[in-house]
Amino acid sequence: MTDEPRAIHIHPTAPLAERVLLPGDPGRALALAGELLDRPLMFNHNRGLWGYTGDAADGKPLTIQSTGMGGPSAAIVLEELISLGARSMIRVGTAGALDGSLALGELLIVEQALAADGTSRALEAGDRIAADPHLVAALGAAAPEVRSGVIVSSDLFYELDESRFDTWRAAGALAVEMEAAALFAVGQRRGAAVACVLAITDLLGEERERITPADLAQAGLAVGRLGAAALA
Repeated sequence: MTDEPRAIHIHPTAPLAERVLLPGDPGRALALAGELLDRPLMFNHNRGLWGYTGDAADGKPLTIQSTGMGGPSAAIVLEELISLGARSMIRVGTAGALDGSLALGELLIVEQALAADGTSRALEAGDRIAADPHLVAALGAAAPEVRSGVIVSSDLFYELDESRFDTWRAAGALAVEMEAAALFAVGQRRGAAVACVLAITDLLGEERERITPADLAQAGLAVGRLGAAALA
């Protein structure tokens, strides 16, 4: 792997900040840019992966760049951001709760991800991979009331066999999502700090329950605000 800057899929149209929030959803990137940035400029729109750069509340530049769905897309975006100069990144995403004590809309700081996805394993992650400890501490300091723990990253949104949920619960996973393990693996290989905070949007018990669209929008803003506060 070369250290030369390269960006095949990200086409910058504005400056890139060294600190970046990584929502999966391009629409959430747009909403967070409006919420968190002063005079945001579009950083990328290639391949529908919307990104924006502007000044955050602390007066310093912040980029918000969507990653798309799943580990392969997220790994490509992060690899290119790091090649272009990004150094501290926080995924601000959503997850399904495996632990029955988690509520819809609740936030969860990720300490480790179980690697049940193909991308992180292709990047030589072990059974589990940790977030950057300094960013985890910053997230906790910014919101001491928010729970932290282990999650699992999977390639599937619609699981073929939900018996895997019990296996993941037994391994300590509180929730499941699709990108964190791959992002942690890229960050560790490239010497960049990567962490993750999630909003619970689905309850994966005997009765599956999904968050309302209005509450989903508010949860997306809340997780972004926490990520920005930690990067500050």
